[in-house]
Amino acid sequence: MRVNVDGLIVVDKPAGMTSHDVVARIRRLAKTRRVGHGGTLDPMATGVLIIGVNRATRLLTYVIGSGKSYAATIRLGRTTITDDAEGEVTATVSTAGVTDADIHAGLAAQRGEIDQVPSAVSAIKINGERAYKRVRDGEAVEIPARRVTISRLDVLDIRRTEDVLDVDIEVDCSSGTYIRAIARDLGTTLGVGGHLTALRRTAVGRMTLAEAATLAELEGKAPDVIGLSMADAARQAFPRRTASADEAKVLSHGGPLPPVGIDGPYAVFDPAGEVLAIVSERDGRARAEIVLAPA
Repeated sequence: MRVNVDGLIVVDKPAGMTSHDVVARIRRLAKTRRVGHGGTLDPMATGVLIIGVNRATRLLTYVIGSGKSYAATIRLGRTTITDDAEGEVTATVSTAGVTDADIHAGLAAQRGEIDQVPSAVSAIKINGERAYKRVRDGEAVEIPARRVTISRLDVLDIRRTEDVLDVDIEVDCSSGTYIRAIARDLGTTLGVGGHLTALRRTAVGRMTLAEAATLAELEGKAPDVIGLSMADAARQAFPRRTASADEAKVLSHGGPLPPVGIDGPYAVFDPAGEVLAIVSERDGRARAEIVLAPA
């Protein structure tokens, strides 16, 4: 990877690594400390992890707020302390009485706009301390419910093996949704317990696995430029507006532009196609939320 590249990298995160582990690897490849990620994936999870390098780290705020898509497997009949396969099993219940119709009905109740309680073993801070640390220290942690939107929750397959049921699902949801909580809540509804055994993020906003590269592929391409440039990343992630030369000059110095009726935030480009700023329209003006033009 060429030194001091500015842009987003869509990584296909492997299992067994934290999101911070991936950031550390990209820092070494890019030879810069200014690297961040847009939305944590648990170590067990794989798939789309958006990495920002140098100036593109400023785009990560918007990436984090984008909708997400996942493929996952729920195991019914087992409860774990983490709501996934990484935690110890705390209860085992037979699933002999659970029907396919019960599973479909239990998941249907979680579609739409719902109040979801995040998993207790999570990075959410409770009184200034991560919830997972409190749980590991033996505390009983109660996390307030959050309003999330699950726009799609499809059942792909149901498999029965002895006393457990495995359910493959696909999910489209808002930022802040816990797929582990979907598994936990389905198990609770059915009275048998549940947890995730597999999780793969397939999209963050409009960035999908089709654009993703593994860490091995990224390391093999170094020192070539990889990922999406600032301009390409902005085109991928935001609605687009092209400014005139005069407007570009105003905006690059932080000044406002006339509104054009685009629902923001959106990206504004100069006539040459370089991204200038991320803009939102309010109070009759289009104002920059962040200016991206090089100083």
